[in-house]
Formats: sequence, C-alpha cells, structure tokens
Amino acid sequence: MIIRPIAHRDLPALQQIAVESGPGFTSLIDDHDFLVNKIQHSIDSFARDVATPGQESYLFVLEDEATGDFMGTTGIEASVGLSSPLYHYHLSRVVHHSRELNLFSSVEVLNMCNHYTGCTEICTLYLRPKFRRAYAGKLLSKVRFLFMALHPQRFADTVIAEMRGVSNDADESPFWDWLREHFVNLDFATVTQLSGAGNKGFIAELMPKYPLYTNLLSHDARAVIGEVHQHTKPALAMLEKEGFRHKGYVDLFDGGPTVEAERDQILSVASSVSCRIQAIAHDTAVLNRGPVSGRGDVLAIANTRTTGFRATVTDQAVYLPEHNVLQVPAELAKTLELDEGASARFIRLAAANTASQPVSHDQQGLALPPQKEFRYAL
Repeated sequence: MIIRPIAHRDLPALQQIAVESGPGFTSLIDDHDFLVNKIQHSIDSFARDVATPGQESYLFVLEDEATGDFMGTTGIEASVGLSSPLYHYHLSRVVHHSRELNLFSSVEVLNMCNHYTGCTEICTLYLRPKFRRAYAGKLLSKVRFLFMALHPQRFADTVIAEMRGVSNDADESPFWDWLREHFVNLDFATVTQLSGAGNKGFIAELMPKYPLYTNLLSHDARAVIGEVHQHTKPALAMLEKEGFRHKGYVDLFDGGPTVEAERDQILSVASSVSCRIQAIAHDTAVLNRGPVSGRGDVLAIANTRTTGFRATVTDQAVYLPEHNVLQVPAELAKTLELDEGASARFIRLAAANTASQPVSHDQQGLALPPQKEFRYAL
C-alpha cells in the first residue's frame, strides 16, 4: 500500500467515502462540486511554494498498489478559521457565591469561541472497512506527521484534531438533539453538511450566544460532552500517544473533543529520522533479518517531495545509524521514487519482535503483524 497526494481520477472513490463515512464526518460531504473543488485545492496546495502556512489543504490517498483500490484518505489543513470561522464550545467552570447567604455553587458552562483560529488541523482520516489491515490506519495517521517533519514551514506551531463525537446508527447526535429542540430546528445530517461545505452563517444567527449551563442540558446530551464515537476511540488513543491532549474544547454539533499538540513536540515529528537511501537487491544478505539492531522493525518511509510525495510501510528496511543510511529493497525504492543516495524520512511503527503473533503479508510479500485498526477520525 502506498500514500500519495489525491488526484482528479480519485473523485468517484472520494465520493463513495463521503457516503460511507456518514453525516458526522464534516470534512467530506456527498456533494460533487464540493469534492471537485476540494481535490483541486489540494493539488494547488501541494504545488504551491510556501514560506508560512496559509489556506493550503493537503489531501492524501491510501492506495493498494496491486489492485489500484482506493483504501482511504487522510488530510491536513495548514491554517484553519481564516476564511470561514472555526467555532468550538469551551467547557469550563464558573463559581456563584453569596457571602451574605453563605451559599456556594460551582457549575460547568459551554462558551462559544474561535480559540483555534490559525492552527493546523489534521483531518479527513477514513479507512474503508473492507480494507482494514495491519498498519493501514496507523500509516494514514502518522504519514501526516512525516509530512510535517519534512515541511515544517507549511504548518502552524499548534496542531489540532477534531474528533468525531457520539452519534448512533441512525446518525443522530444526543448533543445536537438537545440544541435542535431548543435553538436550531435542523437535523444533524443537515447541519453537519452545511458546516462541512463552509455555510456557517446559521451558527452566528441561530446558535445561543450566551454561556450554556450544562446542568440545563438533557442527561443524554451532558453524557456525551467530550466523548468520541466508538469507531474513533483507537484514533484518539493513537493521538494521545503522540502527545495530543484535550483542553476542554468540543464540537458545536456532537460535543466531540478537539485535541491539540505543539507541532515539534508531536512524538512522530520529533522522533522521525532524516536519512539517505541505499537500494539493495531483495536477495542481498544484508537485508536478511537477524539480531542486528533495527532489522525487521516496521517503518513508515517517505520521500521528501511535495507534489511527488510517496510513503509506505515495510519491515524490510535496515537503518545504519553510523552512516545515516537506510537500506531498502530496490523495488521499494522504485515505488517511493527514491534514487540511490536520495533523502528520505522514516518513523518506527513497531519493533521487530513479532514471533509470537500471527503474521499477514502485503502484496509484495512483506510480513506485517496484525493489530487493531480504526475506520475514521475527523
């Protein structure tokens, strides 16, 4: 499987993902013109010479090389909230105290805000259910950090991720159900589609402008504030391992948490390794796994390009730290469009010791141990 920038030929598959992912997936909506414009904007962003982050949007595709199947997507918004407001609720606590009556109460409130304006957002991560396999979801998530490590000038110092909140199989959100009853008589699918398409005027016009005391909300609405969709839990856990933290900001529509981290302190950014490539014939002895440190580790590897960006996962690469050289099979170097001596960057996804686990293989015969994967996260 290979990660590459999206192209116009991917439109039918992208539209299918917009249908599969459902209304809560606001970064992709089932609208032909919207998706065409999103693809073109991504193509333009990859091609742009960038010194500081602006309104660039980078959308990547996970492709099965053997079949050409479109397995999933993942993306980065370089700087959010510049052309269209990025609204959140901030969950905080206020204290009411009467000294005369000796009464004291502490209550939670939700305040609407635009706290994350100008931040970079990782988004649009969706792995199609029929393509769930070892390391597919992890590659979709971590490739964004490889790209940030390669091109830090394209991204803001703070990186956020809006996690999908709780909704049921009928695409109904308990949090939105309460807001709908009292303020905005639109169903959840409609408001998420409007917001995803950038039509956010109704938020300023109809949503409550004053603090919402959470004890006035229904029990079901309160219970999901800051909680994630069941399919998003593995993605949230992965981001938490990268150093992302929830600081009280939640989505306006489903109450899902937004998590944040400093770009250069994200684990995969900080621990990624810049190296030179040495292409080795597949049957060369140095590529045989053995007790040497680093051999057999599962690595995510990327070239250093923008428009020609390519990344994949393999356990057949060997890093020689004393020479800062990554030895890879010649076929893999060709897939990544890496010439002999070219620069690359990699991160380790898993250690080499997999003997006790069942082993699956990809289309190139590379052994990949299974692990729990996820479908989507915003």
